[in-house]
Amino acid sequence: MASAGGKMLSAEERRRQKELEEARKAGLAAPEVDEEGNAINPHIPQFMASAPWYLNNDHPSLKHQRNWKGGPQGDDKGWYDRGAKVFQATKYRKGACENCGSMSHKTKDCMERPRSKGAKYTNKNIAADEKVQDVNMVSFDAKRDRWNGYSADEWTKQAENFDKMAEMRAEVRRKELLEQKFKNGSDGGDDVDNAAVAAEAAAEAAAAAGNEDKILEDGVEEEDKVVEEEESGFAKIEKRVRASGAATGTVRNLRIREDTAKYLLNLDVESAHYDPKSRSMREDPNPEKDPSEKTFAGDNFIRQTGGHSDSFKTLNLFSITAYEKGQDTHLQATPSQAEAAYKAFQMKKASLQGQSKSTLLDKYGSAASAPTEDILALRGTEAYVEYDAAGRVIRGQEVKACSRYEEDVHPGNHTSVWGSWWKEGTWGYACCHQTVKNAYCTGVAGQGAAEDTAAALQKNMIAYAEKKAKQAAADEGDEEESEDDQEDNGRGMDGKKKSKKRLEGVKPGNAAGVWGSEADKEDIQLDQNKLREAIKRAEKAARAEEEEGLEGGGGGGAGGDDRKRGYNSLNEDYNVSAEDMEAYRMKKSRGDDPLAAIEAAKAAQKEKSAGKYGGGGGSGDNYDFV
Repeated sequence: MASAGGKMLSAEERRRQKELEEARKAGLAAPEVDEEGNAINPHIPQFMASAPWYLNNDHPSLKHQRNWKGGPQGDDKGWYDRGAKVFQATKYRKGACENCGSMSHKTKDCMERPRSKGAKYTNKNIAADEKVQDVNMVSFDAKRDRWNGYSADEWTKQAENFDKMAEMRAEVRRKELLEQKFKNGSDGGDDVDNAAVAAEAAAEAAAAAGNEDKILEDGVEEEDKVVEEEESGFAKIEKRVRASGAATGTVRNLRIREDTAKYLLNLDVESAHYDPKSRSMREDPNPEKDPSEKTFAGDNFIRQTGGHSDSFKTLNLFSITAYEKGQDTHLQATPSQAEAAYKAFQMKKASLQGQSKSTLLDKYGSAASAPTEDILALRGTEAYVEYDAAGRVIRGQEVKACSRYEEDVHPGNHTSVWGSWWKEGTWGYACCHQTVKNAYCTGVAGQGAAEDTAAALQKNMIAYAEKKAKQAAADEGDEEESEDDQEDNGRGMDGKKKSKKRLEGVKPGNAAGVWGSEADKEDIQLDQNKLREAIKRAEKAARAEEEEGLEGGGGGGAGGDDRKRGYNSLNEDYNVSAEDMEAYRMKKSRGDDPLAAIEAAKAAQKEKSAGKYGGGGGSGDNYDFV
């Protein structure tokens, strides 16, 4: 340190002065003393401890740092006497408030309710003059003193309220003790003297009332004392020696002694840095350890999981995205608007997610909820069911076919639904055997009428078949007709006889087996020759239909346009046999069959080769019947 006079020092003197300053800072040498004998703190910087040159100080001093400006500052502790009144006038005075009549303020500054007629005109209810004080506060601190004007009497009233509450808690606790003691004594048996128990409880309550600081072992005061003792365990008292003497102070230590210190979690010197002054370790000392096994993950872990920075980033990203999509939002310019828009977006997003979730739950259900009756119906069962080659039930539980019409609907006074009765390819009502959906129910009489109508229709069909057979016999002499045409058209006498025999052999009870809705007890035996002929007829009909479709023509035949067919026509009088039905099943093309495309390609290749080489006979049908 340079001398007080400001003279120049040599290098040796500056070195010695520097060593002396270091010794004083370390406490090895006595500090400097001013003219009044007060020690000067060696840690004060030189530019503050050194006096200006114009003061001509030859010894160390700090008086040049004091405020030597005299005169009163006016920072007294006086304050406004709020609500004080000084004079009560009886009539209105000139210059007073026109509303209340007080001289303390003007009309525009009046704090009373505006009167319908002011005191200036009524000369009644003149308000008293308020005490006007001038509190002179000149200094910077006095103007900003938050405790200026505070009265300690307010805290005295608050302390009295606290004492009353403590007394009330003690009284309630004494009553609870009396009730508990009396109850325990009365539960002991009939031979216990209730009066003695009451007297003992009263004595204990009186003793507790005499020493309210220690009311109960588990009372409120004891709990407070335990809490204070636990908190005092975290405080550590240290003594620090200064130049002016010794001073004591408490250092708050928030670490529980049973826990491992931060700097002992990882002894590697290259691990997270520990600051002993602030007792902070911001990084994770064991980043490779499982998070579920960690007791400390660094001080920055709390900052990163606070959510403030993440929320700001999310809000900023939302405002940028919304601005790019045309919305007038800007986080820095209008933060409140951006936050409101983000909250509205979050609410709309949550509602849409909830709506989507409810839609999926309504459609597919939830695995967490109880299974519904539909799911329980699909559970595995031990019921034995036997099926045939066509998929029909032979033995076991008979599955009823589902109708494509609405269920539990009985129009036209019917007692059964439409489609509950079926016969020979026609649906109807089981109650009256009506085959017209809009028909009115005729009951049992309608069933008899339907049977008579069916018998008459069958009789007419037989007569019509006999007539056709006679016409075929008359045309038997025509030899120009080839055998192939007789087979294809089925117009020969043999064909007519076969059709007549087939018509006579058909029974109403066996028709259901042909159509495939019911299964007989024994499988239907098919004639292999008839089956081959039926397959040939089906292939020929398909080719004819394709040719007519390419030519754009149509007719009323089997391969013609269905719109030109007669009403309720079944291809003239042709009756479907079991072999025809089996041929239809074999030649039927299914869209879900993975081999359908392969079979179609084979058929096209076969037709192409037949047209090229002029072949294509009946022996190459590629069907093997066992």
